Amino acid sequence: GILEKIRLCLINKLLPDLEDRRKYHEEFASSTSFHGVHNIVHTQSKARRALWLLIVAGCLAIVIWQICSRFIYYFSWPTTTTVVVQYVENIKFPAVTFCNLNRFQAHAVSNMKVIFLIWNIVSSILQKFAVEDKYSQELNDFLFGNQNFSIKDFTRKNGFYLNSSTLLECDFFGKPCYPQDFEQVFTEYGNCFTFNHNDLSARRVSLSGRGLHLLFDVQQDKFTDEPALGYTDAGITFVIHSPQELPRFDGLGLLTPVGMHAQVAIRQLKSIIQEYPWGECKPDIKLQYHKIYSTNGCLLECKARYIQDWCGCLPFILPGNGTECDLLKFYKCVYPAVYDIEKKGLCTAGTHNSTCPVPCEETDYPTTVTYSNLGGEKTIKYFSTKLKRSPEYIRQNLVRIEIKYHDLSYKITQQQKALTISELLADVGGQLGLFCGASMITIIELLEYIFTNFCWMCIFLLLKAPEMPQWNNPSHNQPTHKEKKRGIQEC
Repeated sequence: GILEKIRLCLINKLLPDLEDRRKYHEEFASSTSFHGVHNIVHTQSKARRALWLLIVAGCLAIVIWQICSRFIYYFSWPTTTTVVVQYVENIKFPAVTFCNLNRFQAHAVSNMKVIFLIWNIVSSILQKFAVEDKYSQELNDFLFGNQNFSIKDFTRKNGFYLNSSTLLECDFFGKPCYPQDFEQVFTEYGNCFTFNHNDLSARRVSLSGRGLHLLFDVQQDKFTDEPALGYTDAGITFVIHSPQELPRFDGLGLLTPVGMHAQVAIRQLKSIIQEYPWGECKPDIKLQYHKIYSTNGCLLECKARYIQDWCGCLPFILPGNGTECDLLKFYKCVYPAVYDIEKKGLCTAGTHNSTCPVPCEETDYPTTVTYSNLGGEKTIKYFSTKLKRSPEYIRQNLVRIEIKYHDLSYKITQQQKALTISELLADVGGQLGLFCGASMITIIELLEYIFTNFCWMCIFLLLKAPEMPQWNNPSHNQPTHKEKKRGIQEC
């Protein structure tokens, strides 16, 4: 009964007759904004109708091909790179970290070779070092005999220091600066000192050609490195970096040997990278111990997490608040853990699916360095008289460094989407309008026409469905009482 009621409703109200359906098709062909369709329907000449059919079909094929190609291009995530040079009246000065190539004071301990081997183990977290087997016995003897030895305290007390005897001159933009303006940091070179650390004073320069001027005394007679382990240079190494980032010397440090004057011209380069899938950055990544995200800071925090989990302590050279690792932990656990991290690739960088993808915004400082000898004979005599040192000492210990902007401009390298959503829609609309004269209204008309015909098809299939069997009709399923009685009498 329910099915019959549905059939009657469909026949009487929803399903139009054949003539009404034919008129609907003709009206759609006459009124649609899809160009060319009405010429196919209302043309009396068969040749002309066939010609228009070919034209419409060809244009439709071209439109489909063009739209598919645009979508394929869009989902290949293309990008373009633009470079803009922006000139300004003043510009922020970067942070500069300085280190003495001679790391420790010579009088600190008698066996400097062991100290350098221990420092290599500590700094292997930042830069790869390999401790040769021939030194293993010396290390073991020292470690077990000095279990309360703190390499952090030793480095802080007996490493390179910055005071009036090592920083002879300091001038920033025409104003004097002092050792108190530098922040002590630990790097692979031991004690280092950063000027403009964390951008605390927001130092800016407003004229190109002026910047930071420094004169160091490296004091080779007090500080030394171990030539047997490959440390044979003397001078100052420094790296220019963003004030919010940690200094990174691995492959980026600049070196000024003793007796030389280095003039460093810097530029500011800002790189903006698109997020995945257009680029390789992830804008939602935050670091726990750094204000801004950087690949180097992310790698250090990643290593800190793994080492703290494996060894139950944290190396002082890594960011974090864990218990500091002692010398024995460094040698027995931290050093193998760093090797294991590198071997298994637990802290990777580069692509979007790595542990530390590239930052979405990054500021670099490309440099141009020129060198000259530290003055002539008059200059040597002047410093010799001022410092009460011999001319030979001046040549073997003094280092002058000047860091300034090349000009007051910065360059922005920006990675952009080659095709946005709005541009994709504009391309699709342009192709539809060019070949078919279609628009968004045309698309809605076609969807309405297809939906209406689909509904009619569903109604037609429902009307042609077989009738439901009458399982509950007793005349068809079982004999009545009279039929039973007649059957018994006949029997």
